[in-house]
Amino acid sequence: MFHWRIVAFIIFFFTVYKCWQERYNVFYYINCNYIMMLSVSNQREPDSVMEYRNKRFGRTEVIDNTLNPDFVRKFVLDYFFEEKQNLRFDVYNVDSRSSNISKHSFLGQTFCTLGEIIGSSGSRLERVLSGIPGKKCGNIIFTAEELSNCRDIATMQLCANKLDKKDFFGKSDPFLVFYRSNEDGTFTICHKTEVIKNTLNPVWQPFTIPVRALCNGDYDRTVKVDVYDWDRDGSHDFIGEFTTSYRELSRGQSQFNVYEVLNPKKKGRKKKYVNSGTVTLLSFKVESEYTFVDFIRGNPSQPTSLHYMNPYQLNAYAMALKAVGEIIQDYDSDKLFPAYGFGAKLPPDGKISHAFPLNSDCENANCVGIEGVLEAYYDCLRKVQLYGPTNFAPVINQVAQCASEVTDGSQYFVLLIITDGVISDMVQTREAVVTAASLPMSVIIVGVGPAEFDAMEELDGDEVRVSSRGRVAERDIVQFVPFRDYIDRSGNQVLSMARLAKDVLAEIPDQLLSFMKSRGIEPRPALCPSPTPQINVHL
Repeated sequence: MFHWRIVAFIIFFFTVYKCWQERYNVFYYINCNYIMMLSVSNQREPDSVMEYRNKRFGRTEVIDNTLNPDFVRKFVLDYFFEEKQNLRFDVYNVDSRSSNISKHSFLGQTFCTLGEIIGSSGSRLERVLSGIPGKKCGNIIFTAEELSNCRDIATMQLCANKLDKKDFFGKSDPFLVFYRSNEDGTFTICHKTEVIKNTLNPVWQPFTIPVRALCNGDYDRTVKVDVYDWDRDGSHDFIGEFTTSYRELSRGQSQFNVYEVLNPKKKGRKKKYVNSGTVTLLSFKVESEYTFVDFIRGNPSQPTSLHYMNPYQLNAYAMALKAVGEIIQDYDSDKLFPAYGFGAKLPPDGKISHAFPLNSDCENANCVGIEGVLEAYYDCLRKVQLYGPTNFAPVINQVAQCASEVTDGSQYFVLLIITDGVISDMVQTREAVVTAASLPMSVIIVGVGPAEFDAMEELDGDEVRVSSRGRVAERDIVQFVPFRDYIDRSGNQVLSMARLAKDVLAEIPDQLLSFMKSRGIEPRPALCPSPTPQINVHL
């Protein structure tokens, strides 16, 4: 099932809305106070059923005195590829302070599906507003972007110094507008500060913004900030702009976060132009926004976690490592095992990784013996934050790269994957398995916990070989077993481990022989220092 977190960035570009009064016989431009409503219909009936069963999803903030509102509020929707998710957008002119939408003037509406927005070129869809007979209501533009899993919240405060004077009878009424850059090079508004009246040296109140709204988890993505002088009629005067990034802001108050406010037009006209003032970051703080799920799973210190470090017995991960590793390590001459983790946030910046060394040594991921692997595993649990999704392709490709460098039969690689998650990158994993099937390697997957592992069976090619993009795997190299099928009812861990090891390792000899035979490789003479191929175990 496709299940993507999508945020829809709603931007309106209206054709000029005109009306006239007969006694003057001239056109007037109406400045509207716009608000937009989103209704969602989870319609599951056939397309012939025309009725929408709408559920009001939310509304934007009100934008005063403009014909081209640029809304800050975004709508976060769950996207399901296999479902038709109908959306209706209604636009109103706010006539009073009433929260009752029927008290305001209806300006137009449009219908579309979430799939239409996402499937459009650049995930950008433009539609004409309709609903008022005989009148052009304007256009509406939708853009969508997949949200990152980042749930951090940033709180910051800024001030400015010596901004340009814009008001004839006063100074300026400055405010800031933050834009985050999109993947197509455009910018989307993500925050507006409050207006500070009649000053060239404003100090804005601290504000809080989700990090994913500021940069969508990409810490180096450009953040553009415009500085404006507020005007009552909505025609705010542009003072200048500057750019930064989340990574720069996260440094906090320093010389790196004092920004020159530049006005390109003034810079082009005046030779002696320096800047239109400066903006300084006064403070910056990041906190994690936790959810209920964070407290009930993924915490190794909680007994409910499959990674729980019980001082009296091994957890399921450690049992699987020990059961398989203690047998297969006898065939590894140097007893050095590269051990990797996947699906975790790593310190110090919380970056998600799907192939990181358990011993934290990026230059040498080897652990000495299975006991060394277990020690690195326990130590790693204290440092990283467990996180999804469950991606297999990166670590399979990493071992495949090592195996591709030694295809003369002198070495054979065994990758042991232990997971409690339903695989998230099946397409990429199938591709990785098909590629790896032509190399001297095997993959053992042990599923721990109560999850449904139906998709894993697809990778185990006992009956049907794995295929990807028209290519069929040259050999069956994957063996998958759910650990729960081997747990002894009496609680005897030694017996459980013996049963598991026997089953998952049973196919390794045949898989090794199938590779040697396919390459015409014969056993080396008994007098050779290495009469048998070395088996390299990756965990």
